[in-house]
Amino acid sequence: MHLETEPYLNQQSRWPPKGRVILAQHDAESVFVYQAYQPSIGHFAAKHGYFGGEFSLSRMTWIKPNFLWMMYRSGWGCKEGQEVVLAIRMQRSAFDWILSQAAHSKYIPERCESPQAWQRLLKTSDVRLQWDPAHSPVGERLERRAIQLGLRGEAALRYSREWIIEIEDISAFVAQQREWAIAGHYD
Repeated sequence: MHLETEPYLNQQSRWPPKGRVILAQHDAESVFVYQAYQPSIGHFAAKHGYFGGEFSLSRMTWIKPNFLWMMYRSGWGCKEGQEVVLAIRMQRSAFDWILSQAAHSKYIPERCESPQAWQRLLKTSDVRLQWDPAHSPVGERLERRAIQLGLRGEAALRYSREWIIEIEDISAFVAQQREWAIAGHYD
């Protein structure tokens, strides 16, 4: 896995302080997204390079390209059922397709002609887009919004089996970063 790291304070100075922003490690071929699972699902995915075993395709699965949003959501890998944090390198073309197919989780007049059209889109789209508050390493809510994308149906199936380039269990890395965040060592 080629997860590149850089001190938080260096990155933070380059990030927009507010607005809807996709913060993701990416290149022309791939994008990293993060997910956290119970050990049986997370270990299976890391070992086999795809989602299977106890992973359920009947539920929506949420991918998060923003590392700190995943850390907030999973409690830095400490919440029950989210102990195994995965870095998933997926095809960039698939990520772009997911964005193009997404239905916003809330009605946005600029994005959809009417509330009724939005409701129809929600029922037919296999991708849900949600903008949530971004968070600092210690969980402080920020003005900037972080994207998360929910996949179900055909999108979840293709993500779990076709679009993944590689999966790495980064739980040990997360535990180390958690200790530094608690101590306030952002460098």
